Amino acid sequence: MAQRDDLSAFEEARPMLLGLAYRILGSRAEAEDAVQDTCVKWLSADRSAIENPASWLTTLCTRRCIDLLRSARRTRVEYVGAWLPEPIQMSVEHEPGERAALAASLQTAFLLVLERLTPKERAAYLLHEIFDIPYPEVATALDIQETAARKLVSRARANIDRSKVRHVTPLDRQEQLLAAFQAAVATGGTEPLMAALSSDVELWADGGGKVPAALRVLQGKAEVLGFIDRVLLGYWRTCAWEVTDINGGRGVILRKDGEIAACMSFAYDEHGAATNIYIVRNPDKLARLGEPV
Repeated sequence: MAQRDDLSAFEEARPMLLGLAYRILGSRAEAEDAVQDTCVKWLSADRSAIENPASWLTTLCTRRCIDLLRSARRTRVEYVGAWLPEPIQMSVEHEPGERAALAASLQTAFLLVLERLTPKERAAYLLHEIFDIPYPEVATALDIQETAARKLVSRARANIDRSKVRHVTPLDRQEQLLAAFQAAVATGGTEPLMAALSSDVELWADGGGKVPAALRVLQGKAEVLGFIDRVLLGYWRTCAWEVTDINGGRGVILRKDGEIAACMSFAYDEHGAATNIYIVRNPDKLARLGEPV
């Protein structure tokens, strides 16, 4: 009975822990490993000495994620081509207030900005700014003084605010871009798509060295549209398109012979122009796309 109660307490915290771990690590598989490690330690801990189970679990999970992130960053330095977070299917539309802001923090552009932060800056920012954890608890989770925790959050906030990635583009604007992309693939006409892109648009393609993909980030309308015309149109014309929500925004899953071949999502500026096109082709990152989060 006691173990059942312990598991119930953990399961209550699991969604928050998984959401935190995914945002720190950018990988659903690694996030689930971190949460499972936390569960194992929770079940073997002396719960009579734990005053606040939620805080204890958050601290343990955060520290495990920081360890995994440091290891993962060494691997990402050697990654073949552009690295993108593992995509997940989740929408921000029709979510009330706080939940919409929480879901918006799943956007690929936001997760890539987090990649520029140190592991502790990243964790501190997410704990305080996204999950509303008070500074004293943030300090405990990171094993630092509260003043240091405040400085970490302040530095991270300044970096993220400069990047202007914490906003949600209206759904109708997202669907206009996706329709223009679909039309370009179907007909070869790129004029509507060109009008929807910012002048400094970037295209990121993550193949992980396992499948063909652009090996560097493509920049500017001319280079991006040239790649779409020369490479994507011919290949994607034979794919089945499944419009869905990828990391909090409208995107598409492309299937070839029934198998997922790629997924695509976007980022936008405050005026609704597409600033980034994100294409994930790495089969390891596509393997669990579509499974419930």
